[in-house]
Amino acid sequence: MPEETEGNEEYDAEMVAKAVENWLGNPISRSFLRMACGDTAEGPRLEKLLRKYIGDNINFHGIRDRVGYRVVKMAIDKGSGSFGVTKNQMGDALKDPIFRRALVNVLEGIAKYGVQRPQISIAPFLVVWNFTHCCNLRCQHCYENSDGTFLPDELTTEEAKKAIDDFARAGVAAIAFSGGEPLMRKDFFEVASYAKKKDFYVTVATNGTLVTPEIAKRMKDAGVGYVEISLDGFEKEHDKLRRVPGAWKKACEGIKNCVAVGMDTCAATTVTKYNLKIIPKLVDFIEKKLGANRMIAFNFVPTRRGKEMAKQDLTPQEREDLLKFLYSKLMDKECKLQTLCTAPQYARISAEYASGPAVATHFTNQAAIEALQGKTKTLGEFIGGCGAARLYGAMEPNGDIFPCVFIPIKLGNIREKSIKEIWNKSDVLKKIRKREEFKGHCGVCDYRHVCGGCRARAYGYFGDVQGPDPGCKLNQEYWEKIKREKEDENQ
Repeated sequence: MPEETEGNEEYDAEMVAKAVENWLGNPISRSFLRMACGDTAEGPRLEKLLRKYIGDNINFHGIRDRVGYRVVKMAIDKGSGSFGVTKNQMGDALKDPIFRRALVNVLEGIAKYGVQRPQISIAPFLVVWNFTHCCNLRCQHCYENSDGTFLPDELTTEEAKKAIDDFARAGVAAIAFSGGEPLMRKDFFEVASYAKKKDFYVTVATNGTLVTPEIAKRMKDAGVGYVEISLDGFEKEHDKLRRVPGAWKKACEGIKNCVAVGMDTCAATTVTKYNLKIIPKLVDFIEKKLGANRMIAFNFVPTRRGKEMAKQDLTPQEREDLLKFLYSKLMDKECKLQTLCTAPQYARISAEYASGPAVATHFTNQAAIEALQGKTKTLGEFIGGCGAARLYGAMEPNGDIFPCVFIPIKLGNIREKSIKEIWNKSDVLKKIRKREEFKGHCGVCDYRHVCGGCRARAYGYFGDVQGPDPGCKLNQEYWEKIKREKEDENQ
């Protein structure tokens, strides 16, 4: 059963958060905040003001700089307390260029959209970049329909660097190279190194089969801060899903090689009926035999090639039991493995356990888990579960921008428009942000600001980004409807 909230820490944090919301949420304060936004010859004005805050020698030019600085200083001083952070701690954090860029993203989002629950950023915090269509495996559940070929219109090396420059100007903080298999492209290390030099948090999602000790070292030297290697079970289950014998052994070696060079290493498991029963043993294996510090359970989404195995999707109750198991491991002090999940219902689970940490799937690390302990309500509604259209976006190998790698709806192309323009003008993204218009229980749920339901699953099953997520126990009727339709098709 969820534990009762103890003490006044959560209450105090909520009070401060409300005060910050009331202050930044009113039109006058937002108009002053907007004065601090925009670009200057030295880069984003907010970036300059944040550097002034931490003591850098910055010259002000005009009233916008001076007024903007007072607004930013007040916002930071007030806002830090809502999350239990001192001014000195905030100052130290702001010395990190990635953190500064992320804060600029948040503040510009507030200036444009106001204080929202959940919050909308001015540009995606994270862009998952399907770096190439080419892959050396043939996975049954592949959302990219990857095969062994490169597409003729994939971004060139120079175009890739221009895209990174555009992301930097927009305020994107993290780039996750995915695929296909990103290591299949010969220019991967050049492009990844360029992203690191531009102050991005660089991550890689790979099948691990190409990650030799030498490749692991090159990845770290290129600035990769986090690597995610697919592991869908033990040898039998993994090789069956990946359709290449020997893939499991190579993936396990890839994980060990990344751990050996000191990278933040995660084993990523797409959970379906194929492997559900072995998850407890797999978690133990990842922690004790492979040495990874994180395991993330991916929410299965029936899109592209994944439609072929839609019958293997978990029932709402199976997903609920899985999430509770993962969260129990996350709170277990004896377990050194961070057990996370991309299912947005995981945020609801965390909110039901008042003494546990808020979770944000890819955005959560060990430091965050410790910092967010007991503050699930405060941050849960800010993070908002499903990050599509608010904190996260995706880019295809040819520069097409999608709401999510699992939602194949073209919003625009980076060759033609900036990520910021696409992000703030797309009608599709605007629909995804309107949670009060979601269908089914998702639109009326008490947890809609914390979870929101998986928009990719809603689209995959119903062709509607505002549809219900049939994988949630609170949308059981829609899961039953899908079952009946499948039974009718088989008759």
